[in-house]
Amino acid sequence: MLVSTPHPGFGSECAGQNDGRLVIGVDEAGRGPLAGPVVAAACVLCKPRPAGLADSKVLSPAKRAALAEPIRARCGWALGVVEVEEIDRLNIFGATMLAMTLAVARLVEALGCEPTEVLVDGNLTPAGRTADWSWPARAIVKGDAKEPCISAASILAKEHRDAAMRDLAACHPHYGWERNAGYGTAQHLEALRTHGPTPHHRRSFAPVAQLSLL
Repeated sequence: MLVSTPHPGFGSECAGQNDGRLVIGVDEAGRGPLAGPVVAAACVLCKPRPAGLADSKVLSPAKRAALAEPIRARCGWALGVVEVEEIDRLNIFGATMLAMTLAVARLVEALGCEPTEVLVDGNLTPAGRTADWSWPARAIVKGDAKEPCISAASILAKEHRDAAMRDLAACHPHYGWERNAGYGTAQHLEALRTHGPTPHHRRSFAPVAQLSLL
């Protein structure tokens, strides 16, 4: 089942415009794990933007959580969440493009205006790859380290996904998801061999399928 979870939040100073331009940054979390959803975030920065924005992967968990708070409180943002059923049906690339599209669509709806440009982390955008994508888009390799609006999106996506995996870990404690976020660590693979896959495992991913657990 496809799940889209929009969470727009705005402060009065949230304009996100540079010389009359409305720019949205987009990033995702969760392409590589063996379990759990893929999450995309779309973000329009407030003015002044939160200090210390950076690629979520280089931030400590405490710093990332501290940055997420003002982004959520003051900036415009939304999430797109695609669960494992759709990941297995579409493949992870298609599911990621869909999550990005959902996030941008929800943010545009909340803003009530169209963006001048959407900046997407990576080397490809959903333009021409997802039917509902209709905005000017530009891919930026390592954009989460170069463009602050993408950095903010990367922080929100990772914070939301990590929290979701901690919640799932409470119901499925053997796999260490509260520590590995669903990635294929030695503990996770050993738990798969011992306990088999859960409904939250991506059955189209080779490490799950190759263990002959399906």
